[in-house]
Amino acid sequence: MPENPAPVTPDDLDHAVQVALDALRDAPADAWDGDPASLDWTRWETVEHMCNALTLYAVQLGPKKSPMDGNVPFARASRRPQAPSTIVRADPAAGPGGLLQVLESCAALTVAMARVTPPDVRAYHVYGPSDPEGFVAMGVVEMLVHTHDLIEGLGIPYAPPTGVCARVLHRLFPDAPVDEPPWQTLLWATGRADLPGRPRVTEWRWEGTPR
Repeated sequence: MPENPAPVTPDDLDHAVQVALDALRDAPADAWDGDPASLDWTRWETVEHMCNALTLYAVQLGPKKSPMDGNVPFARASRRPQAPSTIVRADPAAGPGGLLQVLESCAALTVAMARVTPPDVRAYHVYGPSDPEGFVAMGVVEMLVHTHDLIEGLGIPYAPPTGVCARVLHRLFPDAPVDEPPWQTLLWATGRADLPGRPRVTEWRWEGTPR
């Protein structure tokens, strides 16, 4: 992996979205109400969490004076007490295809806002104020890593783009090793995989603030 990859771009998020959707469309219809092995939410609820995160990243960049003390105050709700609290929910009547259409639309909001927002803009995130590149990088992690969670054990082929993973690691996980495959390293950095000779990550967070 290059030591100084190029910045993460809106095109990177768009690419990650399409790779993730290609995998998720192969999930069997009866899998969506089940729980992924590594999460307490159903697969449907996990996608709604992804929709929520991507929408929040977009709307944080929306106001002319970006909020620095909290998220834009949309009302949130959960489908059930154990489900994630979200500002976005898909209509169950639309089925898995409709759910993935909602996910693609929410990601497109982040892509579009990052394209038109000046790079010196800063907005609130719980891990520190971030810039358009940072929110795009967070969106890539949400798409790629949670798709891994969702299809784990389903036998669906999945190969996230190496270059995108390398750029996201450089932007959000600056202390991650650079001598291992980027996708495996991203899974390690988010507590989902092992790397040879390194302890398993049990607590993690990304570094969203611009450097």
